[in-house]
Amino acid sequence: MKELHMVTFLLTVVGALNWGLVGIFNFNVVASLLGAGSSLEKLIYVLVGASAVWFVIQHKEDCKTCVKK
Repeated sequence: MKELHMVTFLLTVVGALNWGLVGIFNFNVVASLLGAGSSLEKLIYVLVGASAVWFVIQHKEDCKTCVKK
């Protein structure tokens, strides 16, 4: 389960940083590295989205701030 957490964390960070760069500089790192409109680019976006959903579902279990002591 720790491995899944690490992978989803990394994908979520990549997605967030990519959106930040798109918003600030209009530069899409994923599209630049993998080719705009490629199947691999779309796969990365799907995985980033799935990672975000996973974090939302697992948030209360993992978040030390939200867990009541």
